[in-house]
Amino acid sequence: MKILLSLATALMSVGLASTPLSVRAAEVSVTTPDEVFARVAHDPERLRIFMRNFPKGADLHNHLSGAIYAESMLDWAAKDGLCVSLKDSSVLAKSCPHPAPGQIAARDVSSSESIENQMIDALSMRDFVPTGNDRSGHDHFFATFGRFDALERDHQGDMLAEALDRAASDHITYVELMVSPGLGKMIAAGAHLPLSGDDFTKAHAALLPQIPALVQQARADTDQMEKQAQAVLKCNTAEAHPGCGVAVRYLFQTLRILPPGMVYAQLDAGYATVKADPRFVGVNIVAPEDDPISMRDYDLHMKMFRFLNGVYPGVNLSLHAGELTLGLVPTDGLRHHIRAAIEVAGAKRIGHGVDVASEDNTSDLLAEMARQHVMVEINLTSNDEILGVRGAAHPFSLYRRAGVPMAFSTDDEGVSRGDLTQEYLRAVQTYDLSYSELRQFSRTGLEYAFVPGESLWQDHQIGQTVEACHGIKPAIIPAEGPCASFLKSSEKARLQWSLEMRMLAFENSVTHEVLFQ
Repeated sequence: MKILLSLATALMSVGLASTPLSVRAAEVSVTTPDEVFARVAHDPERLRIFMRNFPKGADLHNHLSGAIYAESMLDWAAKDGLCVSLKDSSVLAKSCPHPAPGQIAARDVSSSESIENQMIDALSMRDFVPTGNDRSGHDHFFATFGRFDALERDHQGDMLAEALDRAASDHITYVELMVSPGLGKMIAAGAHLPLSGDDFTKAHAALLPQIPALVQQARADTDQMEKQAQAVLKCNTAEAHPGCGVAVRYLFQTLRILPPGMVYAQLDAGYATVKADPRFVGVNIVAPEDDPISMRDYDLHMKMFRFLNGVYPGVNLSLHAGELTLGLVPTDGLRHHIRAAIEVAGAKRIGHGVDVASEDNTSDLLAEMARQHVMVEINLTSNDEILGVRGAAHPFSLYRRAGVPMAFSTDDEGVSRGDLTQEYLRAVQTYDLSYSELRQFSRTGLEYAFVPGESLWQDHQIGQTVEACHGIKPAIIPAEGPCASFLKSSEKARLQWSLEMRMLAFENSVTHEVLFQ
């Protein structure tokens, strides 16, 4: 990531230094950032402007396939000459010189307002209203992915470019995107593995000869994705998009709604990919947690992770766990998923964690998470849309009270029609957060990111810098000395220092901004 070199440059990065002079007073009374925030916190429009420009450390829970807006999907379908099914509102994986009955050429969708609206609503959560055939936000949300699946193979780079440009406009320093390159061959490799119960030794031995080729395919697909994205973003040119400046790494995501052998093969090859390619910093497991196969095999999957931790030591895990509610699954299904993800699989981060209050010995679990610094990726919008969990019913305040580290994330911002600013806004307006707390959440995202290197903060005590950088104000990058050497040695610390510079610039700007007086 391009590191800011001066406070003036940082002011430009937060978008306020370029505000026209006509909207600025000659002199503005200087206040603290906390006072400015308190002034705008209950003014929705000014709060949105404030939060849009607020520097956000990281988006750690972001599925690339779900990060794309429906309008982009339809544009790509039109350029590819594909057909659209009006019956099930999906993009079809075939060219469309002569549409069959019930179909339309994707290039013609925009010529009909009603059809275009139908497709956007079907490919996202926009204006979702339950019907007899589309009964829940949960079902509609997960159904969207199958409707645009035909576009994913050829547009991974376009998708990456869109996600990075949106992150830049959201003033995000770093993103960890969940992707699945080469997944089809990994699944196929697991079709006939000798897997008996939780004895994975034979399965690993049988798969081992295929691992190099599977990893090579994953790396080649990632190379192609990044090459395409860089071309779209015009990186390394005078016309480079802002997205070129966002740091990005990947979590290898695997599907858990398949037979055990196929799940195992994905995980084994996914671990191997992380070890072989530094662009990948961890592994996750995805698909609806309430799916019958997910529920039946949950404990088996956690044991797979435990086994592979021994085969490939040092691979980070961020696991979807506890994305469940009472009624969605039997009560017994709510009792241990988060705990198993931590204690059996060894997860360092938990995605969602919505059902924590239904886990056995919740108080002990929360204390363990706080003590072991297991961070929770909070996805307020998707938890509302998929599970109907919002406000006081969400465990956000429970985690907060227990001292469990948390950071806001988008989950599937394109499908949900949002961004990370929306998640911060929702948190402020729902949970009455202070500016100091917002700054802490922003820093927490980078603190628990899997980007390599030592942290700028001592022992997760965010705000207490390591000895090498103690007492140095992050207005510029130090050119020499112990702090300069430390930052040079750690990518994570450099990103954290960059965030501190941007935060300082932002705070200097908003405290002098007429709009916030």
